[in-house]
Amino acid sequence: MASRETTVKNAEKLVERTMKGNDASHDAAHVWRVRDLALSLAQEEGLSSDSMEIVELAALLHDIGDYKYLRDPSEEKIVENFLEEEGVDEVKRMKILAITKGMGFKEELAGHANGGFSPEFGVVQDADRLDAIGAVGIARCFTFGGSRNRVLHDPAIYPRSDLSKEQYMKKEEQTTVNHFHEKLLKLKDLMKTKAGQRRAERRHKFMEEFLKEFYEEWDGRA
Repeated sequence: MASRETTVKNAEKLVERTMKGNDASHDAAHVWRVRDLALSLAQEEGLSSDSMEIVELAALLHDIGDYKYLRDPSEEKIVENFLEEEGVDEVKRMKILAITKGMGFKEELAGHANGGFSPEFGVVQDADRLDAIGAVGIARCFTFGGSRNRVLHDPAIYPRSDLSKEQYMKKEEQTTVNHFHEKLLKLKDLMKTKAGQRRAERRHKFMEEFLKEFYEEWDGRA
């Protein structure tokens, strides 16, 4: 089996290779931020060094084969193949795959994320969600919307409430600002770890202030 350092380096190379075509909302820089956040949350939560290894690899690999960017169905197997080639032991491999496959918001909508989850899952998912809110989250949200030619805001289109997984994944007429109401503002209350909850508070507040200002400017009131 490759050393932990070598496997991490190879995972970083894989990220750069497989994600270079993505827009800046889901590029390698997003992955590096999630990795750093996940490791720092894991430290605050007192996870062991074995757990840290699972956290780091899962954070690095979490967006490879993302359904929003799939160019080819075989991409879903990239992570599994990579972990096998690196000789990561089976217990760790299963844990990493359980995290990368189960951490999306769409899984939560489908009810798959309820019940038990590992501490490693909690910190990686929280880190990914922290990067989706606050100042960076706002920048990413508009970058993604722009890459899909979405309207910024249309007061006539209301946010969809009680979304199912299928509706969420559908690319029907949606504005970028509605994404705040459909997903981003909900993330604070979905944080799985105490460390994640603490950080989410501040980022959440920042988004609320941004939206208040946005609507006032949109209506010519500011």
